Amino acid sequence: MATKVIMVDDFDGYDGEDVAKRDFEIAATKYTIDLGDENFKKLQEVLDALAPYLEKAAEVKQAGRARKSSTDVGPRLRGYSNSDVREWADREGVEISARGKIADEVYEKFIAAHPDAKPGD
Repeated sequence: MATKVIMVDDFDGYDGEDVAKRDFEIAATKYTIDLGDENFKKLQEVLDALAPYLEKAAEVKQAGRARKSSTDVGPRLRGYSNSDVREWADREGVEISARGKIADEVYEKFIAAHPDAKPGD
């Protein structure tokens, strides 16, 4: 028993004998698509028209989250942890999130109440 494979054009569903897997590249990224001769010719025309623009264009990379260097950030407190700050804030009715970054104002209030927590220069 024989099996017949019917290739279908990914663009418009055409299932003629000329449909084949077509590879192409844009800006160093390779793609593949099943196309008949007519749609492949249209794709080639678009790629040819796009080429001069790609040659002149500069790649834009997605920005990542900036990381603070450990050398740029000194200790916030001496002898106390962030958990200590959160517990103190809760007792004193100072608004603070349960997780995440502690606001500078909260650190300032904590240091005012605990002068020994002030980091040395």
